[in-house]
Amino acid sequence: MSVEILDGATIRDFVEDERAFNGTVEERFASLDTNCDGLLSYAEMAKELMSLRVLETHFGVDEVRMSPDELVQLYRGLFARFDHDGNGRVDMEEFRAEMKEMMLAVANGLGFLPVQMVVEEGSFLKRAVERESAK
Repeated sequence: MSVEILDGATIRDFVEDERAFNGTVEERFASLDTNCDGLLSYAEMAKELMSLRVLETHFGVDEVRMSPDELVQLYRGLFARFDHDGNGRVDMEEFRAEMKEMMLAVANGLGFLPVQMVVEEGSFLKRAVERESAK
């Protein structure tokens, strides 16, 4: 992990750079597709969904408590966001479309003011920062 400075424009520019964005999507998809069938099952995506940190606490003050059933329901709901056709599998185009939508939502949330953020190595946000730095 590293602390990076980024803003909405950095993320939008990354998403609009089809070569950079699609390359990152394809790499991530391939790393998740453990059985190499060109489709992602819930089991293959579970770790990725959990890495989205939708249950982060507010600066360590609030404690989020969910039952195991509630957690399964939460992550199944996230998986369903990716599974546009509802067939129980996520193909490359579904994955690409949802990642694009998520990245643009983050960009819109950040707006135009730069912020410091902890990002994971190899993450979409880290790739956006690296792309911006390489200009």
